Amino acid sequence: MSLKAFIHVQHLLGTGHVVRASAIGRALAARGVEVTLATGNRIPQTVETAGLRIVDLPPVRTVDARFNRFVTPDGREIDDDWRAARRQATLDAFMSEDFDLLLTETYPFGRRPFAFELDTLVEAAKSLPRPAFVATSIRDILVRKQEIHKEEWMAKRALASYDRILVHSDPEFVKLEASFPFAKDVDHLVRYTGYVGGANAPEAPEGLGEDEVIVSCGGGAVGQHLLEAAVDAASLSRRAEDTTWRILAGHDIADDVMETLLRRAPAHVAVERVRRDFPSLLKRARASVSQAGYNTVLDILNAGIPAVFVPFAQIRETEQQQRAEALAAKGCAVVIPEKTLTPEGLAAALDDALALPRNPFQVRLGGAQASAEILLSDLKERFS
Repeated sequence: MSLKAFIHVQHLLGTGHVVRASAIGRALAARGVEVTLATGNRIPQTVETAGLRIVDLPPVRTVDARFNRFVTPDGREIDDDWRAARRQATLDAFMSEDFDLLLTETYPFGRRPFAFELDTLVEAAKSLPRPAFVATSIRDILVRKQEIHKEEWMAKRALASYDRILVHSDPEFVKLEASFPFAKDVDHLVRYTGYVGGANAPEAPEGLGEDEVIVSCGGGAVGQHLLEAAVDAASLSRRAEDTTWRILAGHDIADDVMETLLRRAPAHVAVERVRRDFPSLLKRARASVSQAGYNTVLDILNAGIPAVFVPFAQIRETEQQQRAEALAAKGCAVVIPEKTLTPEGLAAALDDALALPRNPFQVRLGGAQASAEILLSDLKERFS
């Protein structure tokens, strides 16, 4: 009888959360586990979900980076009735089968506004006649909270209800304590997996990406300012004005923004939506200009090309800034604050990045596979 896993993921602005969750799901499925992925937002077409059973929960997204107002696809703000329906849908999906493993992506180290749903889910898992093994999946760097008691709550919640904390990082590069002050309290639950990449990306058509500057802002709805600055910066760079700039916009960037970018773009600038062959484009490119999201940075490190990072840093976001600065300290990137971004500054930063000595920085990879092996070992110990 095969093991069964239930993975819950809620991405709100970017797509990194669902990319990691689906990658771990596929790694478990490849090892014979029946995997259900319950998602609270639309899964982008660029995310591979083959081999997973997908449960579409009532979808929701955030209004902005404050993460304190949430709306349905038609723009209605969620209310108590919506929360009750969402909680019941999640519980029904989980109780429909006898799951051996519950994996909550981020929670309780984030997504606290969804505690109304996730606490019920975790309690259900722990209350089964044969309690499920409960684990959480978190990225390399957490967003710091202004109130220390919220971070203390995260540790207490994990200690009370969780059996394992998977940290998708290379501890030689960044450890949990770099962004979480209560890391020592939960250290016995932590396992570092290495970085989690996405699916094997298709190869780009021959010649595409060759010696280009690839500008990207992830697969979500943020990054418009970066894309607009890049359109103008393409004609200002001294070291890269002679090559194609390929600007890739997330699927949730508005159509009217895309039309404006296309209209303003000079002849040597291509503007299109984000592509599944993005990693192979990077490997052929002269340089990358991007935000500093988890998956994008991983693709850039794999490509080993010079990079300019413009970290997403709206409201209280700290995660991308910390990741970008850590890479800049390794001598393989230049960082520009989002709030001071101009076309002139972006062009100058790219010229500086292209002047850096080639210094590829390697991090531990294979995080999805390592996560699957850790969890299977945990399950074997629990249920043997």
